[in-house]
Amino acid sequence: MKTRLFTSVIGSLLLALPTFAQDKTTVTANNSDISDNLDLKAVASIFGDASNLEDFERRINDPKSQISNLDLNNDNQVDYLRVVESVEGRAHIVVIQAVLEKDVFQDVATVEIEKDSNNRVQIQVVGDVYMYGNDYIYEPIYVHTPVIYNTFWVNHYRPYCSSWYWDYYPSYYSYWSPYPIFRYRNNISIHINFGHSYNYVSYRRCHSAYNAYYGRRGNGYERNHPNRSFSHRNSGYSNRYEMDNHREIKTRTPGTRNLNTNTGTPRGNAVVGTPRNESQPRGNSNVGTPRSESEPRSITPKGNNNPRGNSNVGTPRNESEPRTITPRGNDTPRDFSSPRGNSQPRMESPRGGGSQPRMEAPRGNSQPRGNSESSGRGRR
Repeated sequence: MKTRLFTSVIGSLLLALPTFAQDKTTVTANNSDISDNLDLKAVASIFGDASNLEDFERRINDPKSQISNLDLNNDNQVDYLRVVESVEGRAHIVVIQAVLEKDVFQDVATVEIEKDSNNRVQIQVVGDVYMYGNDYIYEPIYVHTPVIYNTFWVNHYRPYCSSWYWDYYPSYYSYWSPYPIFRYRNNISIHINFGHSYNYVSYRRCHSAYNAYYGRRGNGYERNHPNRSFSHRNSGYSNRYEMDNHREIKTRTPGTRNLNTNTGTPRGNAVVGTPRNESQPRGNSNVGTPRSESEPRSITPKGNNNPRGNSNVGTPRNESEPRTITPRGNDTPRDFSSPRGNSQPRMESPRGGGSQPRMEAPRGNSQPRGNSESSGRGRR
């Protein structure tokens, strides 16, 4: 009896484990996150190019651009993003909502525009706290004043509210499957106008206006999955900005690019890491021994370890000693102080093979060459 009771208790616990695990999502900073699927810089860029809010909604749902990659209801189709607007005084809160089911919407981000007392327009793109964490805000600075600003502060203004809902979408819209995160990032980078600036800030300018809207925000996905908020998905980070900084630190490898790490080794040297001796020419077999500055510098001709006719090789020449020039092919040095053959006779062996050398008078301008030769040969 006890064995059956124990078996039934264990079986009940095993069946309950999948139920508990279904509502828990753990995403570390190294993995992809839900907030990776909609780039707020791209949203800010498209808002500055739109002519009105209807055009803005069309642009963020364009199947050709594929600005969004969100699939919150996990049906393998990117969710349609509708646009609704709330007006509080001189502030306009443009809300981007994901359509998940019939009458189920989830706020993704807001574009908050306000004109101050000096008629200066301030704009912020704010990520929803459930999706991006607290105070994930970008302030775009447009090169030219967007045309869409002219549609807000007019007489008898009517806030915009999308007419599209679940399973009823405009004719230009068609479903597409979500991409892997790396491919989505490559796609979204070509749709961001980097002629504008996008500054990250951590404070909200339209705080009072957003608080008035907060009670009406769409949070259908948040109610169904309360444990999938950003704080639960990424513990230790207050918002998406902190998580991105941590990702960059972990993926950055210091010291991988050093353009001057091998300054002393010439290209093609077989001894890697050993500085080349400047006193030794290339091709010297004694590589790797540094030259002492106190020793004289020995210059050896390229391509020959021994100078021509010199048997004393390898001994460095003392700079204080005179340099002796050895003639080619002769062990006896030649005296350059004596003139060549004009004042001294030249010894020449007779062509006839005689044992005694003959004396030949030096060539002079006064004696013709034929007389000296005829007297030496001695015709018979």
